Amino acid sequence: MNYITFSRTEQRHPFHLVDPSPWPLTTAFAILTMALCGVMYMHTYSMGGFTLFFGFIALITNMYVWFRDITREATYQGHHTEVVQIGIRYGMLMFIISEIMFFFAFFWAFFHSSLAPTVEIGCCWPPAGIEVFSPWEIPLLNTIILLSSGVTVTWAHHAIVAGQREEVILGLIATVGLGAIFTCFQAFEYIESSFTLSDGIYGSTFFLATGFHGFHVLVGTIMLLVMLVRQINYHFTQQHHFGFEAAACIGTLLMLFGYSYLLLFIGGVVHNNKI
Repeated sequence: MNYITFSRTEQRHPFHLVDPSPWPLTTAFAILTMALCGVMYMHTYSMGGFTLFFGFIALITNMYVWFRDITREATYQGHHTEVVQIGIRYGMLMFIISEIMFFFAFFWAFFHSSLAPTVEIGCCWPPAGIEVFSPWEIPLLNTIILLSSGVTVTWAHHAIVAGQREEVILGLIATVGLGAIFTCFQAFEYIESSFTLSDGIYGSTFFLATGFHGFHVLVGTIMLLVMLVRQINYHFTQQHHFGFEAAACIGTLLMLFGYSYLLLFIGGVVHNNKI
């Protein structure tokens, strides 16, 4: 008589041994493609815009499949235990600290140049020929929108802890909508700008700081949109919703940078006696 034996492997520890995944490598290639093609597009190379769009589509596709796998591991396979979540929280904390240092460098460069303008830029700030934005128009409106998104995402967080599913969905819809409005206003502001990234120290520091800030708002909006879809599909519970908390932390961090965003515009005109 032939016997068929089945072996069963049991996990005797609370850690998550991640399976090999191609998505980190393919995502890195997509980001590299976007960076290189972005430079080609800015220098008006042939096919620069098309290849930049291709890199963007590749990045979005990789984000989708990577988010899908992590959602499966956390929601359906139960790999995100309490011990695993502690490690993820530490990772998120280090990411936020690195983001603070990242933006600190840009704001340092801007305020260093504005508070002590050198001879090379005429000892004045903003440099001659730069027509700056009024801080009391779109910049102020965008700051209010950003602060309001912090209120709505906090509302959604309190609702998810209290088990109020409908309020979580409403709060996330409001947050995603405010993030989209912020991005549209900033795009309109860039289109109407009278100076560019190549206009000396003012243009480079202004567009690097506000551009990366707007990019982070866009990424945070996409993350919260993913959390909205997950909430609609009953992925979160009152005790297990770290994915939402991580996305909300990024939203709150960007809300705090909203104050600096407003100061960036005020700093651009205060030395020119326009306030």
